[in-house]
This record gives sequence, C-alpha cells and structure tokens, in this order.
Amino acid sequence: MFKYAVSVATGNQDFAGTIDYVYLTLVGTERCSDQTLLDKSYFDRFARGSVMSFDVSVNETLGHIVLVKLEKKKFLFNNQWYCKYINVTSPSGDSFEFPCYRWIGNEKEVSLREGIALLPQDDQTSLLKEHRRSELESRQQLFRWKEWRLGFPMSMDVNSSNELPSDIQFEAAKSVDFNSNFIIAITNLGLNKLMSLFQSSWMDIADFGKIFLNIKNHVSEYVMQNWNKDSMFGYQFLNGCNPVMIRKCMKLPDNFAVTQEMVKGSLDRGLTLQEELKAGNIYITDYAILEGVQANATDPNTQQYLAAPFCLLYKNSQKEIVPIAIQVPATAGEANTVFLPSDNQYDWMLAKMWVKSSDFNFHQLVTHLFRTHLIPEVFAIAMYRQLAAVHPIYKLLIPHVRYTIAINTAAREQLINESGVFNKSNSAGGTAIVEVIQKAMKTLTYKSLCFPEAMKARGVEDLPNYYYRDDGMMVWEAMKSFVSDVVKIYYGSDEKVQEDKEIQAFVKDVCFGMKNCEFPDSLKTQEQLVELLTVVIFTASAQHAAVNFGQYDWYAWVPNSPSTMRKPPPAQKGQVDMKYIMESLPDRGCSCWHLGAVWALSQFQDNELFLGEYPDKYFTEQPVMKAIETFRKKLAEVTNIIKSRNENLKLPYWYLSPDRIPNSVAI
Repeated sequence: MFKYAVSVATGNQDFAGTIDYVYLTLVGTERCSDQTLLDKSYFDRFARGSVMSFDVSVNETLGHIVLVKLEKKKFLFNNQWYCKYINVTSPSGDSFEFPCYRWIGNEKEVSLREGIALLPQDDQTSLLKEHRRSELESRQQLFRWKEWRLGFPMSMDVNSSNELPSDIQFEAAKSVDFNSNFIIAITNLGLNKLMSLFQSSWMDIADFGKIFLNIKNHVSEYVMQNWNKDSMFGYQFLNGCNPVMIRKCMKLPDNFAVTQEMVKGSLDRGLTLQEELKAGNIYITDYAILEGVQANATDPNTQQYLAAPFCLLYKNSQKEIVPIAIQVPATAGEANTVFLPSDNQYDWMLAKMWVKSSDFNFHQLVTHLFRTHLIPEVFAIAMYRQLAAVHPIYKLLIPHVRYTIAINTAAREQLINESGVFNKSNSAGGTAIVEVIQKAMKTLTYKSLCFPEAMKARGVEDLPNYYYRDDGMMVWEAMKSFVSDVVKIYYGSDEKVQEDKEIQAFVKDVCFGMKNCEFPDSLKTQEQLVELLTVVIFTASAQHAAVNFGQYDWYAWVPNSPSTMRKPPPAQKGQVDMKYIMESLPDRGCSCWHLGAVWALSQFQDNELFLGEYPDKYFTEQPVMKAIETFRKKLAEVTNIIKSRNENLKLPYWYLSPDRIPNSVAI
C-alpha cells in the first residue's frame, strides 16, 4: 500500500468554503487512483481560508501525477466552493502543484493540470492533448462573442451580470451597482440636500463651492484656486485626466481660421507663427471626432450641446504650455470665430470651458471607456476562448483580466444603456455614445496602443514636464522586460511562436473581436509576441490607471471640466457675460450627479491588487518566479523615482506610480 499526501487550499473570499462532499482522483502517467472522498468532520470541512491535508492510498504507485480530478456533491445546500490549489506529494517524496483558483459547483467534474506551463506543441500524451482540447471547447461555449452595439468592439454574450461564469464575476463583497454607488457618493459628499434644486442654474462661479465643501483633496483644491489660469489650462493636457490629446502641430488645419496677426502677442520669442511651427513649439488638440454628433437629448427639460473645437497651444520660453487660440465651431451659416487670450475675460473663459467640456466627453467615451474598458474586454474573452489554463501566456495574462468582463457587463446594464447614469450629466450621452465609439473604432490603430509609438506619433517626445509620458515609458519598459523574460523561458525560437496554435488562435480572435485586422492576425517572432502582450497588460493596468483615477482630482471643480453645456457656443465676440456662462454650465442637479460619478469612479476597489502583486500562483517554475521578482524590483525602482520627483512638485503626479496601478480594469 502506498500513500499520497494531498493538501487542499480553500480561498479566503466570502462564501468560499463548503461542507459538501469533495471527491478526488489522482491521474498519473502509469495509472489512476480510485475516486477518494476527502472526508473530515463537516464542521471543519474546507473552511474558508483553510489548507486541509488528506492521504490517498493506492496499491501501486501512479507515476508522474499529471491530472487531479475533483467532483463536489451536495451535503446540505447547493452552493459553490472556491479551491485555490492542490498539492500532492508522492511516496517517494516528489511534489506536484496543481493551481486551481476557481469556483467549483455541484455534480461537475473539474480536472486540473499540473502547474508547469506547457505550449500546446509540447504536450506529448493523447490524454493531455485531449484534456487541453476539451477545456478550450468548454470555454468557447461559455465565452461567446456578441456585438452589443453596431460598430462597437465585440463583447461578452450575456444579458446580465448574473449570467457570467462564476469565475469572472465580482466577489460577493463587491458592489458594481453604479446607481447605488453614485447615490452613496452624492450622500457622502453632502450633495443630497442640493438635489432638491435640481434644474436651477448656479448664481456665479463661486457658487460651485457649495458642492466642494466636503472635498479634502490637494489636487482638486489646487484646481479650484487656479483653474482659470492659462498655464493651468495647458498643464492639464500633459498631466490631467486626459493626457493623450496634445500633439505637435507642424501645419495648421485648413479649417482652423487662426492667423499670425491673431497670435503674435502670445508668441514670446519674437518669431512668427510659421517660424514657431517649424521650431516645434506649437501644439494642438483637435476634437474632430465630436463633429456632427447629436448631443444628449434624453432629458426633455434640458437642451444640451456638443462641439468639436480646435485649441492651439504654445510652448513658451518659460517652458509652459499655454493656449493661444481656440476655435469653437459656430452654428450653420456663421463664420468660425477664433477666441484669443487678448479677448475680454468672459469670451476667453467660455472658449476654454468649451474646450474642456469637449475634452471631458472625449475622455469619458474614447480615452476611458473605449480604449481602456472595451478593448481589454476583447483581450480577456480571446484569452479565455483560445488559451488553455496550462499555457504560459494564459498564466501571464489572467491577473490582468480580473473583473474586466464583469465591470463592463455592469456598465452596459447600468451606465451606458438608454437609462444609464452616464445620461444624467454628460452632453455625449444618449445616441452620442454609440456614434462616438463607432467613429473611434474606425480610426483605431494597433500601434496607437503601443505607448512609445503613441508618443512618437504625437510628436511629444521633447515636451517639458510631461510626467504621463515619462512615467509611462518607465512602466512600459519594466513591463516589456518582464514579458520578454517570460516569453524567452517558453519560446526558444521564433519557430516556437509560429508553431503555437493556441497563441495564433488568440491573436486571430483579438482581431475578430476588434473587427479591425490592422491588428495582427498572426505572429511570426518572439519580438512581436512580446510587444502584443505588453500592449495587453499595459492597456489593462497602467493606461487605465492614468486616465481613470484622476477623475475626482481634475473634474470635481465643475467649471474646470463641464460635463455638458446648456447653451450653444457664441458665434461672435463681445456677446458673453457671466449670466450667459452660468446658463451654459451644468445646473445644480447635473453638477451633483457629475461629482458623485467622478468620485465613485476614482476609488480603488476593495482588496485591489497592484502591478506586480500575484498572490494566485499560476506559475510554479523557479525561472518565472525569478522573473516576477526582477519585475517587482524594477517597479519598486520606478516607484521611488516618481516619489522623489513628486516631493519637489506643487502638483504631484502619481497615477502611473506602480504601487498605485491596479493589475486590471475593475472599476
């Protein structure tokens, strides 16, 4: 008689434990054990957070253990059990690790592969090849593609969050009820008393301070005090919530009516506009994607407006980025008016508000929702559909898709649907959501997701004080180095990449999900694989952090980034006063919804896992453990560099500090 020592670890989540009957079968290269009941007193059977030990007796040794089969049967209640891992020690002392990290229901056998990662071409036995095929076939039935809206990236084929597989749902302790969260945020911020004055305008700019009383935040308070300064306006295009719009301008757009005579007073080097363009000191933000988009009309009591402005920015001799000309498209039949810093204070103030309102709506729909939520969901679905759990790239990616499908499903149910929260305060709500995302899809390129390529394409490599770029490059390089280390462990040559049927199916599925075969639909080299995987991880972690967690900081002071405009842009100068500005800005109710939303969206999730934190040990091999440790050290170095720099800044930039970058899109 031979005994195999078995350790079974149960998760620490709410309701992870079970008192149900759990049966185990060990499958070795020579033979299998009988199905064994893992029996203890039901009072301590598989308690939450426990590691239970059992002996499995066999008449003959089983050989190398390659599979563990689990089956759970009801004892009293029909519940689920979260198994973290199973470790097996043979009679000869050999140890085998079987990562699980999944929920196990009743009457369904679950087979776990040993933790050593293997490419599909490296599976030698028909048993393991069949296990791999069966696993993927089962997953492809669960993870089906669906086009939620025409022209959107493909998404998960479910109608509600309850239909999602248990393993990708939020834990029971988490809440993704956007409506409830925003109401809680409004109450916590003391805004509920103002909701009774729902559709009345504010009296003046200072009146917005009434919804600012409970905000104790250095950045948002600094914004409140300095928002109307041109230098602060320009700074936000570098390090604010939407730091992806600014690009070097070498030639003015044909439909931008700015002239040398208009801006000469703003150019402090004594050069002409053409000379400054040639010298690389002129930048631009362009919101053409909003042109012709119908503004939100879901509230019959409030007329809302959208515009597609140009904003010309100048890198002056003090290395500040300041606006020097703004063109907000006029109504049909009117000539475009270019607003200037030399105009009266109300014209210039309102022109900047129009730019920031357009920037806010572009940020929410394109920079945030489309590029850091919908695209990572495509990566996640393709991973589940095409990569077996034993595949090294599955093990690499799974921490970075945690809760992404769940948060997006909830958003489609509550946030961006016809009656969703997004429609309560944003001029790009309603039909505009669909129209803007459709336009963004048509202009998306794969290379724009590669951080260094994106910086080059916008010509911003030499912009001063561009902390988003500087920190993003450090994180990208650390991440790319880590991915490269992992890829080299499993792919000894480019031919290995080409022969990997699962990774090739993965990239084809991503291409299908994006409906854009400008994305690679096959991979030829290790270098191409490293770049793609870095894109996947960076987009889901760093890029999302950069454009999400600063929303409360930069958007809390409503005049700085109006979520909607209630009057059309002026067609001529000299027609605007403070009354017109206040009637243009969001009313009291809209402002409260806006503030509650940006507060709720800026909060980290409970039990958040940050970059480099991998408590679930999908990998078991020492070379990968070493690569992970090296990655953590590089991330710590980046964190220290950012911390040191921030100590000397009036406005610290921390959104891309690795210790504040969650692993995945989960809010």
